[in-house]
Amino acid sequence: MDEFVHAAQEAARQAGALIRANWHAAKEVTIKTDIVDVVTNVDTACDALITAFLRERFPAHQLIAEESARSGGESPYCWYIDPLDGTTNFAHGFPHCAVSIALTYESRVIVGVVYDPLREEMFCASRGRGASLNGRPIHVSQTPTLAHALALTGFPYDRRKRSEFYLRFYQAFMVRTQGVRRCGSAALDLCYIACGRADVFWEWRLHPWDTAAGSLIVEEAGGQVSDFSGGPFDIHGEQTLASNGLLHREALEVLQSVLSRTRDEDLS
Repeated sequence: MDEFVHAAQEAARQAGALIRANWHAAKEVTIKTDIVDVVTNVDTACDALITAFLRERFPAHQLIAEESARSGGESPYCWYIDPLDGTTNFAHGFPHCAVSIALTYESRVIVGVVYDPLREEMFCASRGRGASLNGRPIHVSQTPTLAHALALTGFPYDRRKRSEFYLRFYQAFMVRTQGVRRCGSAALDLCYIACGRADVFWEWRLHPWDTAAGSLIVEEAGGQVSDFSGGPFDIHGEQTLASNGLLHREALEVLQSVLSRTRDEDLS
């Protein structure tokens, strides 16, 4: 396990150094599938760096990265890579982005690393060994109820078409919490739940490379991750709810109350 953790950390550091080196440089921004879904030259460079690094270390492993095609053989080990989570922030010079790298074994996440190169914060977890920030153990908050909670969320790339639907959830949490923040990096949002900077996070339609590392870090920090019905979390699913565990049931009730008032066509 240590070999995998150290490799993920080193790959994240190298990509992070590339992000820092290009922070003040002009970015080449390309539209992917929607006007709000963008990629920069630094995303693709970090993707190439990480995948080359891991492919050299573990040539038999599968690799699934956001900006490149799936590669590797039929190994039970699979790496999920987001080379630059928070691309829109990065493109605009808003200082909140991260590198996210996770390893699964037979579809179960066993290693998670999220690195914020601008704050030089390395969040890390391996299954059964706890979670850490820059080598020090981290734990979720002890906030007991939503009324005292800080919530985090994000909006999917189809938000212009389905804004009313997503805003129903935002409003429901806004009136039940001390505040809701939309920071623009799901990987860091999950890590902030893990280290107690926030108490609950929900988001629709994330990708495996967005959530694989962060979900393990939350769990190993003592938190809870599920879908919006309270069922097991699936990195390939469309629903992500993470919390400190103490207020998870209350958060589920909020989500279910909104869903129960939502017409079937809104979910299509």
